[in-house]
Amino acid sequence: MAIDNQTVRKIAFLSRLKVEDDKIEPTKEEFNKILHWIEELNEVNTDKVEPLISVNNVTLKMRKDEVTSGNCKDEVLKNAPAAEYDYFAVPKVVE
Repeated sequence: MAIDNQTVRKIAFLSRLKVEDDKIEPTKEEFNKILHWIEELNEVNTDKVEPLISVNNVTLKMRKDEVTSGNCKDEVLKNAPAAEYDYFAVPKVVE
Protein backbone atom coordinates (compact mmCIF):
# COMPACT_ATOMS: atom_id res chain seq x y z
CA MET A 1 0.00 0.00 0.00
CA ALA A 2 1.37 3.40 -0.95
CA ILE A 3 0.29 6.82 0.22
CA ASP A 4 -0.26 9.62 -2.29
CA ASN A 5 -0.24 13.41 -1.85
CA GLN A 6 -4.01 13.58 -1.40
CA THR A 7 -3.86 11.04 1.44
CA VAL A 8 -1.08 13.05 3.13
CA ARG A 9 -3.27 16.14 3.00
CA LYS A 10 -6.24 14.21 4.42
CA ILE A 11 -4.16 12.76 7.27
CA ALA A 12 -2.78 16.21 8.04
CA PHE A 13 -6.30 17.67 8.09
CA LEU A 14 -7.65 14.92 10.35
CA SER A 15 -4.63 15.28 12.65
CA ARG A 16 -5.02 19.05 12.75
CA LEU A 17 -1.47 19.42 11.43
CA LYS A 18 -0.39 22.17 9.08
CA VAL A 19 1.78 20.65 6.35
CA GLU A 20 3.08 23.20 3.87
CA ASP A 21 2.87 22.31 0.17
CA ASP A 22 6.66 22.01 -0.08
CA LYS A 23 6.61 19.44 2.77
CA ILE A 24 3.95 17.15 1.23
CA GLU A 25 6.44 15.09 -0.79
CA PRO A 26 8.90 14.44 2.09
CA THR A 27 5.98 13.60 4.39
CA LYS A 28 4.62 11.17 1.82
CA GLU A 29 8.02 9.47 1.63
CA GLU A 30 8.17 9.16 5.43
CA PHE A 31 4.66 7.65 5.57
CA ASN A 32 5.60 5.15 2.85
CA LYS A 33 8.76 4.17 4.77
CA ILE A 34 6.65 3.56 7.87
CA LEU A 35 4.18 1.42 5.92
CA HIS A 36 7.05 -0.56 4.37
CA TRP A 37 8.48 -1.20 7.84
CA ILE A 38 5.07 -2.41 9.05
CA GLU A 39 4.88 -4.78 6.08
CA GLU A 40 8.29 -6.18 7.09
CA LEU A 41 7.03 -6.70 10.64
CA ASN A 42 3.98 -8.56 9.33
CA GLU A 43 6.32 -11.13 7.73
CA VAL A 44 7.76 -12.15 11.10
CA ASN A 45 6.44 -15.51 12.33
CA THR A 46 4.95 -14.96 15.79
CA ASP A 47 2.93 -18.19 16.06
CA LYS A 48 4.69 -19.50 19.19
CA VAL A 49 5.31 -16.15 20.86
CA GLU A 50 3.31 -15.37 23.98
CA PRO A 51 1.79 -11.87 24.04
CA LEU A 52 3.36 -9.49 26.53
CA ILE A 53 1.36 -7.56 29.07
CA SER A 54 4.39 -5.44 29.88
CA VAL A 55 8.05 -5.42 28.93
CA ASN A 56 8.91 -5.22 32.63
CA ASN A 57 8.56 -8.39 34.67
CA VAL A 58 7.66 -6.51 37.84
CA THR A 59 4.62 -6.79 40.05
CA LEU A 60 3.38 -3.43 41.23
CA LYS A 61 3.09 -2.89 44.94
CA MET A 62 -0.46 -2.51 46.14
CA ARG A 63 -1.34 0.22 48.59
CA LYS A 64 -4.24 0.42 50.92
CA ASP A 65 -7.19 2.31 49.45
CA GLU A 66 -7.78 5.07 51.96
CA VAL A 67 -9.88 8.20 51.87
CA THR A 68 -7.68 11.28 52.01
CA SER A 69 -8.56 14.91 52.44
CA GLY A 70 -10.80 16.11 49.69
CA ASN A 71 -13.54 18.63 49.29
CA CYS A 72 -11.10 21.31 48.07
CA LYS A 73 -13.11 22.35 45.01
CA ASP A 74 -12.43 26.07 45.50
CA GLU A 75 -8.66 25.54 45.71
CA VAL A 76 -8.67 23.41 42.56
CA LEU A 77 -10.77 25.90 40.59
CA LYS A 78 -8.28 28.67 41.46
CA ASN A 79 -5.95 27.00 38.94
CA ALA A 80 -8.52 27.10 36.15
CA PRO A 81 -8.21 29.82 33.52
CA ALA A 82 -12.01 29.92 33.52
CA ALA A 83 -14.65 28.27 35.69
CA GLU A 84 -18.38 28.00 35.27
CA TYR A 85 -20.93 26.36 37.59
CA ASP A 86 -18.10 24.93 39.76
CA TYR A 87 -16.45 23.21 36.75
CA PHE A 88 -13.48 23.98 34.53
CA ALA A 89 -14.60 25.92 31.45
CA VAL A 90 -12.71 24.97 28.30
CA PRO A 91 -13.07 26.02 24.67
CA LYS A 92 -15.23 23.93 22.39
CA VAL A 93 -13.09 21.34 20.56
CA VAL A 94 -15.73 19.49 18.53
CA GLU A 95 -16.95 21.12 15.35
